[in-house]
Amino acid sequence: MGQDFDMEPEGRGALLIFDGDCGFCTSAVTWVSRHWRPGADAVPWQRLSEAKLASIGLSVADAGAAAWWVDPDLRLQRGHLAIAKALEQGRGWRRVAGGLVMRPPLRWLAAAVYPLVVRWRHRLPGGTPACRMPTSDRAE
Repeated sequence: MGQDFDMEPEGRGALLIFDGDCGFCTSAVTWVSRHWRPGADAVPWQRLSEAKLASIGLSVADAGAAAWWVDPDLRLQRGHLAIAKALEQGRGWRRVAGGLVMRPPLRWLAAAVYPLVVRWRHRLPGGTPACRMPTSDRAE
């Protein structure tokens, strides 16, 4: 782990933290972040020091278990809600889709689907054996 990102309100904007060892995750983040409005960044959790993760309110285990969206005021969204926030940062239909995922009933559906994506991400497009999650680390 290494590079730390400035999460102070006057520093960086929102941040999407994801598993940089997973090809599927990296491909998905590259796709979604390409369409973001200014004010957000994405970083693999492996590039954040334990101290930086702790300052955000996350442990290494937390970061490795799910995607996280960190607002500039350090509010955290985990898993499907992190993905919804990442979509909301986009333009056009992506922004609308993110907003819809934040509300029931799509919120409930996304909560059920996210753990399945985590579990089977090594079999999804762009996935590799490195994407396989140990049984004890799978998202809830």
